[in-house]
Amino acid sequence: MKRNPCVKPVILPLSLLLASEPLLAKQEGFVEGSSATLTARNYYFSRDFSDIVGSNKQSKAEEWAQGFILNFKSGYTPGPVGFGLDAIGQLGIKLDSGKGRVNTGLLPVQGDGEAADEYSRLGVAAKMRLSKTELKVGELQPNLPVLVFSDIRLLPPTYQGASITSGEIAGLTLQGGHLTSTSLRNEAGDDKMQAMLGHKPQRQASSDAFNYAGGDYAFNANRTTLSAWYAQLEDIYDQRFFGLKHSEPVGDWVLGANVGYYDASEDGKKLIGEIDNQAFFSLLSAKRGGHTFFVGYQAIYGDSAFPRVFANVSPLGNEVPTFEFASADERSWQARYDYDFAALGVPGLVASTRYITGDNVDTGLGYEGKDWERDLDISYAFQSGTLKGLGVRVRNVTARSNYRTDIDENRLIFNYTWSLF
Repeated sequence: MKRNPCVKPVILPLSLLLASEPLLAKQEGFVEGSSATLTARNYYFSRDFSDIVGSNKQSKAEEWAQGFILNFKSGYTPGPVGFGLDAIGQLGIKLDSGKGRVNTGLLPVQGDGEAADEYSRLGVAAKMRLSKTELKVGELQPNLPVLVFSDIRLLPPTYQGASITSGEIAGLTLQGGHLTSTSLRNEAGDDKMQAMLGHKPQRQASSDAFNYAGGDYAFNANRTTLSAWYAQLEDIYDQRFFGLKHSEPVGDWVLGANVGYYDASEDGKKLIGEIDNQAFFSLLSAKRGGHTFFVGYQAIYGDSAFPRVFANVSPLGNEVPTFEFASADERSWQARYDYDFAALGVPGLVASTRYITGDNVDTGLGYEGKDWERDLDISYAFQSGTLKGLGVRVRNVTARSNYRTDIDENRLIFNYTWSLF
């Protein structure tokens, strides 16, 4: 067979380049500063519905699934402008499900009403850093007062777009972003973004973009943080947020306050109609030793329930994973108690219980809406030995309402994280 004389001259320089690239990367810090973790998450989720309200008559949602989350973050190349790469790979596997028990948020639901056997996704983000300012483009997981990172199911959601974060001024962190699509917590593909009002998804309309800008200023030895944010789900709603967090040591106690205010209205084409919402929340805490006590108050004003991106959560003080207490005109109170058993010589064991009650809901049905929820959480993270890195969490919930479906819920979650490098 006749040899191509051009092959050797081309392959030799290419081989040298590929061989030297890892060395150059290591010298430049791209590899030196990189890290990777793998999390295995085993998740059982069960919700029993009674006194069903609405057209969906499904009496139970119950599934069991195994998830894997691979996170890779590179370092930056040296020089005034550094370049890097982040990647996230996700895989969800069905262990148990069935027709009539779907929609737990753990697994995708197929056209035949059954849960998919598995789903997966790989996302990459390019990043660039100049001084203390970082630009990312690609797969993102923002965690903002106007778009909270809600990793509360098998796999976390992601968004696609661009973000910029700047910390050039001491204590001040500024952020902005333009997101064009989302991959939901139980989906593999990209979708346009939709809204929720209170607990109701607004599936009749989708948005082409979510834009945000804001900042947090920490001072007083980082015990006090002021926040101001703006968000726009294009042609659906825009929203403003102002927040204050403060902690104050007083003798053996540490007192804390988390206070926030939201104001939202319709945007552009008003794809889901007019929106008029203001939300105030306050969550006060007192910590001594292993004990932490909380009391919270939350009030929703205006003609609309609290708006957010579907199926996201928010930092409202009384929002919990089952009920949101964010319906139109709702007022709610919370009492919560946490105990860290490290104070008794058992580090890693934490228990929490809370009770929230709400009323004054404008149901639109001619009567006042009322609801309440009781949560119990117990978690343990192994501190040493063969099982170090394994965390176990149990949650039991009872939630009742006179205008939405009652819920009895149980969750059992195992997390194990390996640091690969």
